[in-house]
Amino acid sequence: MATKVMLQHPVNGLIKKGYFGFSWTYLFFGWWVPLIRGELGIAVLHLVITLFTFGFWQLIVSFLYNKQYMTRMLEKGYVLHDAEPVMASAREKLGIADKP
Repeated sequence: MATKVMLQHPVNGLIKKGYFGFSWTYLFFGWWVPLIRGELGIAVLHLVITLFTFGFWQLIVSFLYNKQYMTRMLEKGYVLHDAEPVMASAREKLGIADKP
């Protein structure tokens, strides 16, 4: 099951929710999830692949989507901004190295 972790952009202070772990939301709603999270291009790509694979894509991506979303947010400059135990768990699940 997905665990919520807060993200903050250090330049503009914008705060977003991120998730790590299995995405039940994606399993049930598929390409609507990236659309609602504001990723139009990803949503269109997922819709096309879902139609092409007759929905099998949703089952596979349910295991991957939250990590992919978090990776895109971190690449955009967002940083983890939550309680230390939650951030430690997120770093472990997402494969983020601790600061030296």
